[in-house]
Amino acid sequence: MKPFAPLTPSAIASLSWRRCFPIVPVTIGLLGLLLAAPALAQERVLRTLTVTGQGIERIPTTLAQIQLGVEVQGKTAADVQQEVARRADAVVAFLRSQNVDKLATTGVSLSPRYSYENNRQELQGYVGTNTVSFQVPIAQAGAILDRAVQAGASRIDSIGFIAADSAIKTAQQQALREATQHAQQQADVVLSTLNLSRQEVIGIQINSTEVPIPRPLMMPVSAVAMKMEDAISPIAGREQEVTASVTLQVRY
Repeated sequence: MKPFAPLTPSAIASLSWRRCFPIVPVTIGLLGLLLAAPALAQERVLRTLTVTGQGIERIPTTLAQIQLGVEVQGKTAADVQQEVARRADAVVAFLRSQNVDKLATTGVSLSPRYSYENNRQELQGYVGTNTVSFQVPIAQAGAILDRAVQAGASRIDSIGFIAADSAIKTAQQQALREATQHAQQQADVVLSTLNLSRQEVIGIQINSTEVPIPRPLMMPVSAVAMKMEDAISPIAGREQEVTASVTLQVRY
């Protein structure tokens, strides 16, 4: 057996070069992947579609939102204010006895009343008001208004009709479902037209859920003399709309 020949400096250098050479392609390959990754990510982000869906839910109104009060005219401010306070206390006491909801004072005023003759201004007296608002079931509104007038109310400013809070909450949830489904349907129609398909939702935004308050029925002071059932019945069946809007970002 021949003894091993000693390694020369040139042989050692050759082995070292060969040992290091395989690392070069691996390094280049990793560098290529790192450079390609942003391009692939950018291409994936660009393949998105943004759609907005709308949902509308209509619910029947069950509550009457009423604003009424007392109005007094007199010679002196003190007399007017005392009479306003007396009548307002009686009206509020009656409303509390009926267990109305959300009873609150909405306005108190006291102002001078003038007459104008021959370019002259003359003080005639004072006018005072005190108004309150409250909620009652629609079926009870007519009777309560009649008895509030008997208790001392001399003006009925407005009557609006709204749904109960629990019904509104349920309607909001349903409107959101409808808005989401509407957005998905729009995305599917557009993508199928282009022979594409929806992959996944990568972004969700709830734009709004709105509950517009129905416009109240404005009633003049002379309406006190009317039968309240006649004033309420034409609008007792109104509906209230609850709307929602949802935006989806879809990858395809």
